[in-house]
Amino acid sequence: MNFKTTDLCDEYSDELQVCLIEWKSFGKKRRFSGPIQTVKVLEDNVLVKEALQTVPGGSVLVVDGEGSNRCALMGDMLGEIAQNRNLAGVIINGCVRDSAELAQLNIGILARGTNPLKSKKEGKGERNVVLSFGEVEWHPGYYVYADEDGVIVSARELK
Repeated sequence: MNFKTTDLCDEYSDELQVCLIEWKSFGKKRRFSGPIQTVKVLEDNVLVKEALQTVPGGSVLVVDGEGSNRCALMGDMLGEIAQNRNLAGVIINGCVRDSAELAQLNIGILARGTNPLKSKKEGKGERNVVLSFGEVEWHPGYYVYADEDGVIVSARELK
């Protein structure tokens, strides 16, 4: 990854959205970017797993778990799916679990925190919808750039 969010903000600030959430990083990769794929769920990770198994490699899966901290939406098994399918990263507006194992995966993983409790398995939620959290609109097909300084979203790929 040859970008810094600070440099992108300096050059493209008029066309970027800056996420106002202070994320915690759980994967090995601290810097990642790619086209956005989206999932909206509440304490149910069936659609998260389905998305991880089907979105194109190089994508960043953005999961709006409504910021819930009552359970985890991703653990080591789903993290391994994301890594093995060559996703650039996963951003979860919610919690993860198995954080020690996630730290060993060569992928970017951002979430609000951890919770050891697994989620429900009812299959409720939506995929490929515009999400809104952190004062950002996360459109499928837009590009997200994440590093140690923050997360930004652009309607187009930035070079």
